[in-house]
Amino acid sequence: MSVLEIRNLHAVVEDAEILKGVNLTLRSGEIHALMGPNGSGKSTLAYVIAGHPHYEVTEGDILIDGESLLDMEADERTRAGVFLAFQYPVAVPGVSVANFLRTAVSNVRGYTQQAENNGNSPAVIGSNLMPMREFRRELNEKMKEFNVDPSFARRYLNDGFSGGEKKRTEVLQMAMLEPKFAILDESDSGLDIDALRVVSDGINKLATSDRGFLLITHYQRILNYVKPDYVSIFFRGRIVQTGGPEVAHMLEERGYGWVEKEFADEPVTA
Repeated sequence: MSVLEIRNLHAVVEDAEILKGVNLTLRSGEIHALMGPNGSGKSTLAYVIAGHPHYEVTEGDILIDGESLLDMEADERTRAGVFLAFQYPVAVPGVSVANFLRTAVSNVRGYTQQAENNGNSPAVIGSNLMPMREFRRELNEKMKEFNVDPSFARRYLNDGFSGGEKKRTEVLQMAMLEPKFAILDESDSGLDIDALRVVSDGINKLATSDRGFLLITHYQRILNYVKPDYVSIFFRGRIVQTGGPEVAHMLEERGYGWVEKEFADEPVTA
């Protein structure tokens, strides 16, 4: 079992403190939903875990199995087992989904480093990547399993994709990269009901006993399909309440107004 542990995490962006003492423990096999109003810092938490250079950690730590991530670059954190699914995935014209995934998988699984250690020349195209035949076989299997059209492999990454197509592609990325922990930043954003069901089905297939999920969302609706073990309320840069799925139902019924009334004047504690 692996453990992702966030300890008293504080982070700033442009001298404004956004995270104000976040504490959270996520274990393999758990789905932890993080809910809160706009501007509460949920996406900032996701970016800080993934190693976005725009944010500065001023206090606290993030650990996987006892090893700190703070001194790691974003690619090193990916190799350590962290995956971030963006709320608004960026289009990359000119880079096909297949080429992107082959490069990413090769880096995460050590093919690239092994090639460097063996002295393979990068001038030989593909010599530092996962063998094409092996990659294609696995990609085709994953695309079929996760209901992704085979034509996506040839399309440029997220270029001209609908919201649902972008989110399906991110589920495919998760399936190929096999992270220990997946942070999903509002994966239900912009999805119609059919796309939401397909994406949720992919998440459920990936929610195995050796993988943990931090599912960031505003709404209950994705939690009708992806059942969380824990639900936390995030407000003004910290977690103010944690419980089971009943917390999400309470927010659906009452909204977020009561959260501000109850916790706005509460002092921030580490």
